[in-house]
Amino acid sequence: MEKANYSNWVSNKFIYGPGFLAIIFLGFSLLAPILLIGAVLFLLITGYFFYSHSLLASGGGKIQDQIQELVLQHLTWDGKGKALDIGCGNGPLTNKLAKKYPMASVTGIDYWGMEWDFAKSVCDKNAKLEGVSGRVKFQKASAAYLPFLDGSFDAAVSNLVFHEVSGVSDKRELIREALRVVRKGGAFAFQDLFQLKRVYGDPQELVATLKGWGITKAEYLDTSKAKFIPAALKIPFMVGTMAILFGIK
Repeated sequence: MEKANYSNWVSNKFIYGPGFLAIIFLGFSLLAPILLIGAVLFLLITGYFFYSHSLLASGGGKIQDQIQELVLQHLTWDGKGKALDIGCGNGPLTNKLAKKYPMASVTGIDYWGMEWDFAKSVCDKNAKLEGVSGRVKFQKASAAYLPFLDGSFDAAVSNLVFHEVSGVSDKRELIREALRVVRKGGAFAFQDLFQLKRVYGDPQELVATLKGWGITKAEYLDTSKAKFIPAALKIPFMVGTMAILFGIK
């Protein structure tokens, strides 16, 4: 049976690239033994990314799936109405949302740039494979300028998107834009690198900022503290700076 293709956050290039360099350094170390140090270093990098890839994979440790599920666990919503997934990629969170709430209609938006291994056609196929295509639709749009009226949705989610959006210097404005399209009293759960202070500032101040916008309830969860995440993934460039902002508008 064919399975949905959601890709792995650790792409193969992070494994093959250092692996190739390790072979190159190993070969040249026959002429200059000092280069053996470089070979060992790149082998270690290759090993780490291979291990991380296996931990995140749906067919392996399934950590990637669990991190996405963590977003939905903090979405306080009855599942009735319309929901938006901002920066849906290949649609994993979009489809999980639709499967969890069978009475909901879900829209996934993404810019699907060339630098990512994502596409609308893959989203449509994944939704069909997951059995939710009748309640899910995908469209191209930027998280910076959502093509929806104020309060169009009853709930909104996003996973690891805001920090990637170019052309917006203050990433907090992307949160504001996401909240704009949620109705008053609607639910939201956004996961991003919210612990990067150079991008978002102090986490508690970020929560206070949301409340200053008139948000009824805003809370903060350090994703790296989740019990299912192994220590190997808690370093800064993996899961270490991830957090969830969630609440009620």
